[in-house]
Amino acid sequence: MEILNSNAITDRKSLPIKVMQFGGGNFLRAFVDISIQKINNATTFNAGVAVIKPTARGDYQELKSQDGLFSVQLEGYENNIFVQDLTVVDCIQKVINPYSEWQKYIDLSKTPELRFIISNTTEAGIVFNSDDAFDHTPPKEFPAKLTVWLFHRFTHFDGALDKGCILLPVELIHKNGEALKQCILQYANHWSLSDAFKNWISEACIFYNTLVDRIVSGYPKDKIEEIEAKLGFKDQLAVAGELYQSWLLEGPDDILNEFPFNKTDLNIELVSDLESYRNLKVRILNGAHTSMVPVAYLLGERLVKDAMKNTQVANFIHQVLMSEVLETLDFPQEYKEQFANDVVNRFKNPALEHQLISIALNSTSKFVTRLLPSLKDYLKIKGSLPANITFALSALIRFYEGSFNNDKINLNDTSLVLEYFSNTWEQFRENDIDLNTLTTRLLGNSDIWQEDLNQITGLTNMVYNNLSNIEKYGFEEALTMIN
Repeated sequence: MEILNSNAITDRKSLPIKVMQFGGGNFLRAFVDISIQKINNATTFNAGVAVIKPTARGDYQELKSQDGLFSVQLEGYENNIFVQDLTVVDCIQKVINPYSEWQKYIDLSKTPELRFIISNTTEAGIVFNSDDAFDHTPPKEFPAKLTVWLFHRFTHFDGALDKGCILLPVELIHKNGEALKQCILQYANHWSLSDAFKNWISEACIFYNTLVDRIVSGYPKDKIEEIEAKLGFKDQLAVAGELYQSWLLEGPDDILNEFPFNKTDLNIELVSDLESYRNLKVRILNGAHTSMVPVAYLLGERLVKDAMKNTQVANFIHQVLMSEVLETLDFPQEYKEQFANDVVNRFKNPALEHQLISIALNSTSKFVTRLLPSLKDYLKIKGSLPANITFALSALIRFYEGSFNNDKINLNDTSLVLEYFSNTWEQFRENDIDLNTLTTRLLGNSDIWQEDLNQITGLTNMVYNNLSNIEKYGFEEALTMIN
């Protein structure tokens, strides 16, 4: 069986590059790229995508070897009927690694048709780093790379207003579009770039705040033979996800003149105020994911759907959502309960092979974004800490030791985070510090949590008690002791 690439797909169209996409991971491919594909098919959008490698790790060699081609299988219930949708996505026209192809990346700025910039660099991706320099090839952080690229575009087109870009970051942070814009302007100031360039960023470029929602489980290893039999090709990059999709954009409606998603049946829409939707989605769906990962993993589960069959995990998630998170959300009770129940049912989707370890990527920054606001609001409203969310934090701290029952956990976070957790746990295991010191040190690292969590009334003591119970009685027993 042939590999899926341009040689195999003889009638593949060449598309003008209209979209530059930072990231080529499972979520972007099974959410953004398939959306562009379907908009291309239904309208005259006719957009090609150039994928940019945002980090040094990895090389996107598989994506290059398949010439940007891959398949997406979406599965789920639609009107009570189980639906499978298998699509070959062919809109990716270029794959560029700026760490080895810097000039190709810069040359892309001269592409006149290029209009949209989309990114998914996780919650930790939209950051300013004063160590980044304009002449680094490339700078470390994604916004720094983007600022350099935008400056070259501004220069090449002599500041033409119609050569600005529409930016659609999908990172799950508060007002992601505004955050990206401020980061770019911060780099412009740091590097003493011209006022004309900064004005061009503000006047010619439009930054949308966005909110995305689709569970993407990744490579469907248990179904790949069935998928490849349907395709007639080998596909190293097949990706599976749920049928459900939501993409909300907050910004001017001018985008509809260029990005005609409103002429499709895709669940993409413009909204006037994203914040309430974001709170609901982040705190319920993403909060449930982030609280589930360490608890389910340390109970021996590896897939979301299997975790939801585990009575302890299912009860824990129910308590996190219904007894704690929902108490912090200002929505009608019936509406937020329905949303939470729908999320739980989506987790149970039997078609999704969603690895817990995949969701665990950058779990510390995810806790800050997804669960810490609920913890603080619950404390403010109820006068006490939410026991289940606090246990999720305790489980996360234990999870980040990096091993459990002599099995290594393949953690994926920044080196700063991993080294600090590893060193602190090692000091505890060698009896250089006690458990109370470990708890205080780990909660007190503001580089990890963006604040000293020991300052939250009662949190240090409750986390210490949870960790002590885990050490004394084992994880399963400790979980039964939290309420």
